[in-house]
Amino acid sequence: MADKLPTLHKDLLAVADKSRLTSAVNDVDSIIAQLLEARDSIAAGKSLSPGSSLLYTMSRFLMHGMRFTERDPHAASLILTKLQNPIKEGFENVNNDLKAVSKTQKEFGKALDRSFPVTPIPTEYDVMQKHPALINRAIVMHLLREGHFDVARVFMDEARDLASMTPDLTATYDHNGVDDSGEDAAWAADGAPSNSYETTNSTLNESGSLQGKFQRLYSILHDIKTHNLSPAIQWSRANSDALEERGSNLEFDLCKLQFIWLAKSQSHELLLEKYHADAAYDGEAHQNVPIGGTLGAGAGSLLGGFRDGMSAALGYARDNFDRFRERHPAEIERLAAALVFASNIRESPYATVFETATAFEDLAAAFTREFCSLLGLSAESPLYVATTAGTIALPRLIKYIGATRSKRTEWTSANEMAFETPLPASMTYHSIFVCPVSKEQTTRDNPPMRLPCGHVLAHDSLHNLAKGTKFKCPYCPEEGQIQDARQIYF
Repeated sequence: MADKLPTLHKDLLAVADKSRLTSAVNDVDSIIAQLLEARDSIAAGKSLSPGSSLLYTMSRFLMHGMRFTERDPHAASLILTKLQNPIKEGFENVNNDLKAVSKTQKEFGKALDRSFPVTPIPTEYDVMQKHPALINRAIVMHLLREGHFDVARVFMDEARDLASMTPDLTATYDHNGVDDSGEDAAWAADGAPSNSYETTNSTLNESGSLQGKFQRLYSILHDIKTHNLSPAIQWSRANSDALEERGSNLEFDLCKLQFIWLAKSQSHELLLEKYHADAAYDGEAHQNVPIGGTLGAGAGSLLGGFRDGMSAALGYARDNFDRFRERHPAEIERLAAALVFASNIRESPYATVFETATAFEDLAAAFTREFCSLLGLSAESPLYVATTAGTIALPRLIKYIGATRSKRTEWTSANEMAFETPLPASMTYHSIFVCPVSKEQTTRDNPPMRLPCGHVLAHDSLHNLAKGTKFKCPYCPEEGQIQDARQIYF
């Protein structure tokens, strides 16, 4: 498909040199100009007779479509008659322009079809066909994450009604006639519902409890975006133990931004502009004023704003930063030092400290991640991630299936991909280690093991190489004991 892009690019450049809607628009403007000119000509040569009544004038207007005087009743008809052929020719030009544009669009559409032929997607086997309730759950969770609570509730009500009328899908057969209900049985053995109706009801109850939590999330996010950090700070403080276990800095980041915002809360930039405007207006009046002297109304508001902002920020720091002094001493010192340069922060070494252009948006994203993590959920919607990853992998999958079918071979592995799919870094969640000896990917049952020499092998490969309790590293002459090998985690 990629090798056809240069040809498609040439076709696209050719479209730019062909007919466009500009010609049609120009022709329509020409028609409008002719009509306006005719209207002005008729109106300019006629005026109401002094003795004509309003009712009489309106009746003549309705009869002839134009207002005219008793002196020249045929002037309007003559002008409209002369206008017929130019207007007719103008409409023909517009139609020709539109036909040319339509022809160009069809030609480029054919070029698109040649470059991107429609390839049917294989649908012989759908691994999710037996789990409609799980698909519904993913959709509901996505709607809740996006804040569409009413839509999620209606969707679950309809899904529950449909599940009550649908036979149990746990004992279904695949397209080869093989009983494939083992996965559902294993899933039910773990304590989860074992049929579609029970799963739907369980999802409904779960979504009901999560809806209130996500509503609070969106309420706090709204407050953050409106520069009100108090609800977010209260939530992080109430969940400080859980956040501490995760090594999260969310509470400190919220308090730090609150400190910065308090220091800037008196609109320092606006006060600076007012002060400079007053100084320019008064000329020499504000120059060489001694400290403590009278600086005028603008400067007085400026200093008062600085005093109020610094006082509020310092008071907040005394009340809240003490709990963070062990983990973030350097940050706290930098914030305190920045206040000294508050009146000239842009020229100071601490200019970046008071920069809040994207601070609230970044903090809202961080708050969402931590909030979802405490609920045992990922920061991004799994449905969105799965759909995006599937869309990226789909072209390669179609090409692979086409190649295997041409060779009369079939892809039989339904639980894993037959090839690597390059995904963006944002979708890489778990590192993968392939044993250099067995060439197999490590798993939970066969984890990677670090040898005393620093080389890494799979657990099974290590035991296959060992003679009793001793082994020799296949990559260096060093020997070691199996008990000295340590499992590592990526």
